[in-house]
Amino acid sequence: MADLDSIVEAKDYGVGRPQTVPASPIKGSDQLDFGMRHRLGRIFQHDGRTVMLAFDHGYFQGPTRGLERIDLNVVPLAPWADALMATRGIFRTVVPAESPNALVLRASGGPSILKELSDERVAMDISDAVRIDAAAVAVQVFIGSEHETQSVHNMTQLVDAGLAVGVPVVGVTAVGRDLVRDARYLGLATRIIAELGAQVVKTYYCDEGFEQVTAACPVPVIMAGGKKLPVLEALTMAFNAVDQGASGVDMGRNIFQRKDPIAMIQAVRSVVHDHAKPQEAADLYAELSGGATD
Repeated sequence: MADLDSIVEAKDYGVGRPQTVPASPIKGSDQLDFGMRHRLGRIFQHDGRTVMLAFDHGYFQGPTRGLERIDLNVVPLAPWADALMATRGIFRTVVPAESPNALVLRASGGPSILKELSDERVAMDISDAVRIDAAAVAVQVFIGSEHETQSVHNMTQLVDAGLAVGVPVVGVTAVGRDLVRDARYLGLATRIIAELGAQVVKTYYCDEGFEQVTAACPVPVIMAGGKKLPVLEALTMAFNAVDQGASGVDMGRNIFQRKDPIAMIQAVRSVVHDHAKPQEAADLYAELSGGATD
Protein backbone atom coordinates (compact mmCIF):
# COMPACT_ATOMS: atom_id res chain seq x y z
CA MET A 1 0.00 0.00 0.00
CA ALA A 2 1.09 3.55 -0.68
CA ASP A 3 0.07 4.71 2.81
CA LEU A 4 2.22 2.48 5.00
CA ASP A 5 3.31 3.84 8.36
CA SER A 6 6.91 3.55 7.24
CA ILE A 7 6.54 6.38 4.69
CA VAL A 8 4.13 8.64 6.56
CA GLU A 9 6.98 11.03 7.36
CA ALA A 10 7.17 11.88 3.64
CA LYS A 11 3.79 13.63 3.81
CA ASP A 12 3.65 17.40 4.23
CA TYR A 13 0.54 18.77 5.92
CA GLY A 14 1.87 22.30 6.06
CA VAL A 15 1.41 22.46 9.82
CA GLY A 16 1.86 26.01 11.04
CA ARG A 17 1.07 27.55 7.63
CA PRO A 18 -2.50 28.91 7.45
CA GLN A 19 -4.49 27.99 4.35
CA THR A 20 -4.88 31.01 2.13
CA VAL A 21 -6.33 31.89 -1.26
CA PRO A 22 -4.50 34.64 -3.17
CA ALA A 23 -6.41 37.86 -3.66
CA SER A 24 -7.71 38.38 -7.17
CA PRO A 25 -5.85 40.89 -9.35
CA ILE A 26 -9.21 41.76 -10.91
CA LYS A 27 -10.73 44.86 -9.36
CA GLY A 28 -13.87 44.32 -7.31
CA SER A 29 -14.03 40.55 -7.84
CA ASP A 30 -12.94 39.12 -4.49
CA GLN A 31 -16.49 38.62 -3.23
CA LEU A 32 -17.91 37.10 -6.41
CA ASP A 33 -18.83 33.43 -6.76
CA PHE A 34 -16.10 31.01 -7.81
CA GLY A 35 -17.50 30.42 -11.30
CA MET A 36 -17.71 34.11 -12.04
CA ARG A 37 -14.20 34.74 -10.78
CA HIS A 38 -12.96 31.82 -12.84
CA ARG A 39 -14.54 33.26 -15.98
CA LEU A 40 -13.11 36.71 -15.29
CA GLY A 41 -9.73 35.04 -14.85
CA ARG A 42 -9.94 33.90 -18.46
CA ILE A 43 -10.45 37.47 -19.66
CA PHE A 44 -7.86 39.16 -17.43
CA GLN A 45 -4.32 37.85 -17.14
CA HIS A 46 -2.25 37.55 -13.94
CA ASP A 47 -1.40 41.25 -14.17
CA GLY A 48 -5.10 42.09 -14.01
CA ARG A 49 -5.10 43.36 -17.60
CA THR A 50 -6.58 42.21 -20.89
CA VAL A 51 -6.20 42.69 -24.62
CA MET A 52 -9.68 42.12 -26.00
CA LEU A 53 -10.28 42.01 -29.76
CA ALA A 54 -13.68 43.41 -30.70
CA PHE A 55 -15.29 42.30 -33.95
CA ASP A 56 -18.98 42.40 -33.07
CA HIS A 57 -19.62 45.45 -35.28
CA GLY A 58 -21.66 43.47 -37.79
CA TYR A 59 -24.59 43.08 -35.38
CA PHE A 60 -25.71 46.58 -36.34
CA GLN A 61 -23.30 47.72 -39.11
CA GLY A 62 -23.20 44.68 -41.37
CA PRO A 63 -19.90 43.78 -43.12
CA THR A 64 -17.71 46.59 -41.79
CA ARG A 65 -14.44 47.22 -43.64
CA GLY A 66 -11.95 44.68 -42.35
CA LEU A 67 -14.72 42.32 -41.23
CA GLU A 68 -15.94 41.21 -44.64
CA ARG A 69 -14.35 37.79 -44.05
CA ILE A 70 -13.74 37.23 -40.36
CA ASP A 71 -12.26 33.80 -41.00
CA LEU A 72 -9.56 35.38 -43.16
CA ASN A 73 -9.01 38.75 -41.48
CA VAL A 74 -9.73 38.29 -37.77
CA VAL A 75 -9.34 34.65 -36.71
CA PRO A 76 -5.57 34.78 -37.46
CA LEU A 77 -5.27 37.54 -34.80
CA ALA A 78 -6.62 35.33 -32.01
CA PRO A 79 -3.25 34.00 -30.76
CA TRP A 80 -2.33 37.51 -29.55
CA ALA A 81 -5.68 38.35 -27.93
CA ASP A 82 -6.67 37.43 -24.39
CA ALA A 83 -10.36 37.66 -25.21
CA LEU A 84 -12.54 37.78 -28.32
CA MET A 85 -15.70 39.89 -28.40
CA ALA A 86 -18.28 38.86 -30.99
CA THR A 87 -21.83 37.63 -31.55
CA ARG A 88 -23.05 34.08 -31.11
CA GLY A 89 -23.59 33.81 -34.85
CA ILE A 90 -19.92 34.55 -35.53
CA PHE A 91 -18.62 32.34 -32.72
CA ARG A 92 -20.66 29.39 -33.96
CA THR A 93 -19.88 29.78 -37.66
CA VAL A 94 -16.36 31.20 -37.88
CA VAL A 95 -14.32 31.02 -34.66
CA PRO A 96 -12.67 27.59 -34.17
CA ALA A 97 -14.12 25.81 -31.15
CA GLU A 98 -10.63 24.81 -30.03
CA SER A 99 -9.68 28.49 -29.62
CA PRO A 100 -8.26 29.01 -26.10
CA ASN A 101 -9.37 32.65 -25.94
CA ALA A 102 -11.93 33.90 -23.46
CA LEU A 103 -15.18 34.59 -25.32
CA VAL A 104 -17.15 37.77 -24.61
CA LEU A 105 -20.57 37.36 -26.17
CA ARG A 106 -22.60 40.27 -27.51
CA ALA A 107 -26.00 39.86 -25.86
CA SER A 108 -27.94 42.98 -26.88
CA GLY A 109 -29.17 44.18 -30.23
CA GLY A 110 -32.13 45.18 -32.34
CA PRO A 111 -31.82 48.33 -34.43
CA SER A 112 -29.40 48.69 -37.33
CA ILE A 113 -27.49 51.83 -38.26
CA LEU A 114 -30.63 52.80 -40.22
CA LYS A 115 -32.61 53.24 -36.97
CA GLU A 116 -32.26 54.70 -33.45
CA LEU A 117 -29.42 52.63 -32.00
CA SER A 118 -30.40 53.12 -28.37
CA ASP A 119 -33.62 51.15 -28.87
CA GLU A 120 -31.92 47.81 -28.12
CA ARG A 121 -33.26 44.74 -26.34
CA VAL A 122 -31.71 41.67 -24.77
CA ALA A 123 -30.99 39.56 -27.85
CA MET A 124 -30.30 36.13 -26.34
CA ASP A 125 -30.93 33.94 -23.33
CA ILE A 126 -28.17 33.54 -20.75
CA SER A 127 -28.41 29.76 -21.15
CA ASP A 128 -26.97 30.11 -24.64
CA ALA A 129 -23.97 31.95 -23.21
CA VAL A 130 -23.41 28.93 -20.97
CA ARG A 131 -23.71 26.57 -23.96
CA ILE A 132 -21.14 28.60 -25.87
CA ASP A 133 -18.90 28.64 -22.78
CA ALA A 134 -18.74 32.43 -22.78
CA ALA A 135 -16.52 34.09 -20.20
CA ALA A 136 -18.89 37.08 -20.16
CA VAL A 137 -21.79 38.68 -21.99
CA ALA A 138 -21.74 42.28 -23.23
CA VAL A 139 -24.62 44.75 -23.38
CA GLN A 140 -24.81 48.35 -24.61
CA VAL A 141 -25.96 50.94 -22.07
CA PHE A 142 -27.11 54.26 -23.56
CA ILE A 143 -26.88 56.72 -20.68
CA GLY A 144 -28.41 60.04 -21.73
CA SER A 145 -29.96 58.67 -24.93
CA GLU A 146 -33.61 58.37 -25.90
CA HIS A 147 -33.96 54.79 -24.68
CA GLU A 148 -31.70 55.06 -21.63
CA THR A 149 -34.08 53.30 -19.22
CA GLN A 150 -34.70 50.40 -21.60
CA SER A 151 -30.96 49.86 -22.11
CA VAL A 152 -30.33 49.96 -18.35
CA HIS A 153 -33.11 47.41 -17.91
CA ASN A 154 -31.50 45.22 -20.58
CA MET A 155 -28.31 45.23 -18.52
CA THR A 156 -29.96 44.52 -15.17
CA GLN A 157 -31.89 41.62 -16.69
CA LEU A 158 -28.61 40.12 -17.86
CA VAL A 159 -26.91 40.81 -14.53
CA ASP A 160 -29.64 38.88 -12.71
CA ALA A 161 -29.49 36.03 -15.22
CA GLY A 162 -25.68 36.00 -15.09
CA LEU A 163 -25.58 35.83 -11.30
CA ALA A 164 -27.74 32.71 -11.46
CA VAL A 165 -25.26 30.84 -13.66
CA GLY A 166 -21.93 32.51 -12.89
CA VAL A 167 -21.57 34.56 -16.09
CA PRO A 168 -20.21 38.13 -15.72
CA VAL A 169 -21.70 41.09 -17.59
CA VAL A 170 -19.68 43.71 -19.46
CA GLY A 171 -21.62 46.97 -19.53
CA VAL A 172 -20.61 48.95 -22.61
CA THR A 173 -20.89 52.73 -22.51
CA ALA A 174 -22.59 53.73 -25.76
CA VAL A 175 -21.93 57.33 -26.73
CA GLY A 176 -24.19 58.82 -29.38
CA ARG A 177 -23.43 61.69 -31.69
CA ASP A 178 -25.00 64.23 -29.33
CA LEU A 179 -23.10 63.18 -26.18
CA VAL A 180 -19.70 64.54 -25.16
CA ARG A 181 -17.01 62.01 -24.29
CA ASP A 182 -15.63 63.90 -21.30
CA ALA A 183 -14.78 62.74 -17.78
CA ARG A 184 -18.03 64.06 -16.35
CA TYR A 185 -20.18 62.01 -18.73
CA LEU A 186 -17.98 58.91 -18.74
CA GLY A 187 -17.74 59.00 -14.96
CA LEU A 188 -21.54 59.17 -14.73
CA ALA A 189 -22.09 56.33 -17.20
CA THR A 190 -19.44 53.96 -15.84
CA ARG A 191 -20.54 54.45 -12.25
CA ILE A 192 -24.21 53.80 -13.09
CA ILE A 193 -23.27 50.63 -14.96
CA ALA A 194 -21.16 49.33 -12.07
CA GLU A 195 -23.66 50.37 -9.38
CA LEU A 196 -26.39 48.37 -11.12
CA GLY A 197 -24.31 45.22 -11.09
CA ALA A 198 -22.08 44.86 -14.15
CA GLN A 199 -18.81 43.14 -13.26
CA VAL A 200 -16.82 44.95 -16.01
CA VAL A 201 -17.31 48.29 -17.78
CA LYS A 202 -16.12 49.15 -21.27
CA THR A 203 -15.87 52.86 -22.04
CA TYR A 204 -14.01 55.42 -24.11
CA TYR A 205 -10.85 57.30 -23.20
CA CYS A 206 -10.87 61.04 -22.55
CA ASP A 207 -7.80 63.26 -22.51
CA GLU A 208 -8.63 65.00 -19.23
CA GLY A 209 -9.78 63.31 -16.03
CA PHE A 210 -9.74 59.70 -17.20
CA GLU A 211 -7.94 58.65 -14.02
CA GLN A 212 -10.94 59.98 -12.09
CA VAL A 213 -13.28 57.86 -14.22
CA THR A 214 -11.35 54.67 -13.45
CA ALA A 215 -10.82 55.54 -9.78
CA ALA A 216 -14.55 56.10 -9.20
CA CYS A 217 -15.55 52.83 -10.88
CA PRO A 218 -15.46 49.86 -8.46
CA VAL A 219 -15.00 47.26 -11.24
CA PRO A 220 -12.45 46.97 -14.08
CA VAL A 221 -12.69 49.58 -16.81
CA ILE A 222 -11.66 48.46 -20.30
CA MET A 223 -10.88 51.15 -22.86
CA ALA A 224 -12.86 51.02 -26.11
CA GLY A 225 -10.76 51.60 -29.20
CA GLY A 226 -13.30 53.61 -31.18
CA LYS A 227 -12.58 54.92 -34.66
CA LYS A 228 -9.34 54.16 -36.46
CA LEU A 229 -6.46 56.50 -35.51
CA PRO A 230 -2.88 56.77 -36.77
CA VAL A 231 -0.71 54.01 -35.29
CA LEU A 232 1.15 56.15 -32.76
CA GLU A 233 -2.03 57.91 -31.65
CA ALA A 234 -3.84 54.62 -31.08
CA LEU A 235 -0.94 53.20 -29.10
CA THR A 236 -0.61 56.41 -27.10
CA MET A 237 -4.30 56.27 -26.22
CA ALA A 238 -3.92 52.66 -25.07
CA PHE A 239 -0.84 53.51 -23.02
CA ASN A 240 -2.49 56.51 -21.37
CA ALA A 241 -5.62 54.52 -20.57
CA VAL A 242 -3.84 51.70 -18.74
CA ASP A 243 -1.44 54.18 -17.14
CA GLN A 244 -4.47 56.02 -15.75
CA GLY A 245 -6.18 52.96 -14.32
CA ALA A 246 -7.81 51.02 -17.15
CA SER A 247 -7.56 47.23 -16.86
CA GLY A 248 -6.87 46.81 -20.54
CA VAL A 249 -8.27 47.63 -23.95
CA ASP A 250 -10.95 46.33 -26.29
CA MET A 251 -9.85 47.37 -29.75
CA GLY A 252 -11.32 46.56 -33.12
CA ARG A 253 -10.92 48.99 -36.01
CA ASN A 254 -7.56 50.19 -34.68
CA ILE A 255 -6.33 46.63 -35.20
CA PHE A 256 -8.22 44.86 -37.99
CA GLN A 257 -8.27 47.89 -40.35
CA ARG A 258 -4.45 48.15 -40.42
CA LYS A 259 -2.29 47.08 -43.33
CA ASP A 260 -0.77 44.57 -40.91
CA PRO A 261 -3.30 43.70 -38.17
CA ILE A 262 -1.10 40.93 -36.71
CA ALA A 263 1.73 43.40 -36.16
CA MET A 264 -0.67 45.91 -34.60
CA ILE A 265 -2.21 43.54 -32.07
CA GLN A 266 1.30 42.56 -30.97
CA ALA A 267 2.15 46.24 -30.56
CA VAL A 268 -1.00 46.78 -28.49
CA ARG A 269 -0.15 43.75 -26.39
CA SER A 270 3.32 45.16 -25.71
CA VAL A 271 1.71 48.31 -24.28
CA VAL A 272 -0.89 46.54 -22.14
CA HIS A 273 1.14 43.64 -20.76
CA ASP A 274 4.79 44.60 -21.26
CA HIS A 275 4.53 48.30 -20.30
CA ALA A 276 6.04 49.44 -23.59
CA LYS A 277 5.99 53.17 -24.21
CA PRO A 278 3.94 54.36 -27.22
CA GLN A 279 6.95 55.02 -29.45
CA GLU A 280 8.49 51.66 -28.54
CA ALA A 281 5.25 49.95 -29.51
CA ALA A 282 5.03 51.96 -32.74
CA ASP A 283 8.60 50.93 -33.58
CA LEU A 284 7.61 47.31 -32.94
CA TYR A 285 4.68 47.68 -35.33
CA ALA A 286 6.95 49.14 -38.00
CA GLU A 287 9.49 46.35 -37.50
CA LEU A 288 6.94 43.52 -37.59
CA SER A 289 5.02 45.01 -40.52
CA GLY A 290 8.04 45.73 -42.68
CA GLY A 291 7.74 49.48 -42.32
CA ALA A 292 3.97 50.04 -42.52
CA THR A 293 2.90 53.41 -41.12
CA ASP A 294 -0.90 53.32 -41.48
